[in-house]
Amino acid sequence: MKIVIFEAGEHETGAFAPLRREHDVVMTDETLDRSSVERFADAEIVSAFVFSQLDGATLERLPRLGFIATRSTGFDHIDTAYCREHGIAVSNVPLYGENTVAEHAFALLLAISRHIVEAAARVRGGSFVFTGLEGFDLAGRTFGAIGAGNIGCNVLRMAKAFRMRPIAYDVAPDATFAASLGVEYVSLPTLLRESDVISLHVPATPETVNVLSADAFERMKPGVVIINTARGALIDNRALIAALKSGKVAGAGLDVLPEEPLMRGRDALDLRTVDPSRLASVETNRTLCAMPNVVVTPHSAFYTHEALDRIAATTAENIDAFCRGSPKNLVAETGASVTAQSRPSRVSRP
Repeated sequence: MKIVIFEAGEHETGAFAPLRREHDVVMTDETLDRSSVERFADAEIVSAFVFSQLDGATLERLPRLGFIATRSTGFDHIDTAYCREHGIAVSNVPLYGENTVAEHAFALLLAISRHIVEAAARVRGGSFVFTGLEGFDLAGRTFGAIGAGNIGCNVLRMAKAFRMRPIAYDVAPDATFAASLGVEYVSLPTLLRESDVISLHVPATPETVNVLSADAFERMKPGVVIINTARGALIDNRALIAALKSGKVAGAGLDVLPEEPLMRGRDALDLRTVDPSRLASVETNRTLCAMPNVVVTPHSAFYTHEALDRIAATTAENIDAFCRGSPKNLVAETGASVTAQSRPSRVSRP
């Protein structure tokens, strides 16, 4: 089969090498999108990361395509409805960074609670003055996780280790986990009202888009901290900016933003061809990035040696399994069952 690995890095060469024994494998650092797809029109299997845009207009130019192996847990960059209609199977990597992403979430929280970014910048500039850097303790505060799947559960374990009170909202509570760690499952309105820190750990779905809306911010405690290592679409960023300016939100740590492809490639775009609403979202993102009480990282929560190795290995296994007629880690949106081990988090509206 013709297999094309997009957004490929040198560290992945070894994981995909065994596939070359039976298949034609092409590895490229390009993203898969409308501008690049014509060069790979004969692909039967493609693998990409989240910065590729596998929408219907792109996928229809791959007439031989039968399988997509995304190197991520989330798959909102893939038009799964198109895949379902055209018999294209899609697999993901359900487990690779439950500890990795959770650690990054806490890195963002600590950066905010102790003003790490500003403090380090002062010292680099030769100043050891700590006026204005007064932080706050995490111990004794309430940590609320929206979504308690694999990553959410790891974040809650870390919150417990910091002597915080861990609470969670998920439509499928895990009673065993709750009893073992002392986590309390609560309603979404209760979590918004009682949390000192709110951390997001759900996929982007129609039910979760803007789950943190202007109304949600109104329900929160004054001085709450927001952490998002999941998907940018979960937060209404205009409402977040207003809440940051008013003091309702003391700080935000964000590893994800809406319209990330535009944020990454804006200089190369013909802006006249881009929907104005998408450009407005980019400008909102830029405002957030410049705010002193916001820490933004470039969707790098997954980016450790160990996680990258796990992602590549699982993706290679997914491709091999599909080629042998026994696909694994298929996503539910394409008509197959999600593997039991993936335990995705879900939420519904309050």
